[in-house]
Amino acid sequence: MNAFSKDNPDHQVGRKWLVNLLKSQPITVVFEKTNGEHREMNCTLKDGVAIPYEKKTDKEKKHDSEVLPVWDIDKNAWRSFRYDSIITINFDLKDDNNGSAKCV
Repeated sequence: MNAFSKDNPDHQVGRKWLVNLLKSQPITVVFEKTNGEHREMNCTLKDGVAIPYEKKTDKEKKHDSEVLPVWDIDKNAWRSFRYDSIITINFDLKDDNNGSAKCV
């Protein structure tokens, strides 16, 4: 069980935190695909980087509360992953001195 799995009583807090993080900066998410392979994806939901999801036209949108659609920066396209498949999240912590620390 991870922080984002619906089995976790605080999963809504974790999911909201993740979406807010994605809206603020690009991050790297490692997750397990349905075939068991691990995938590393550089992704974001930041305005100006991601095309608004509402304007997605390449296929019909489906809403599943267990799946998070994100903008894949490397593929320049929308992709998604299941919350409960997340293995790690990597992002930068920025401080007031223009320094940063990697958070894994």
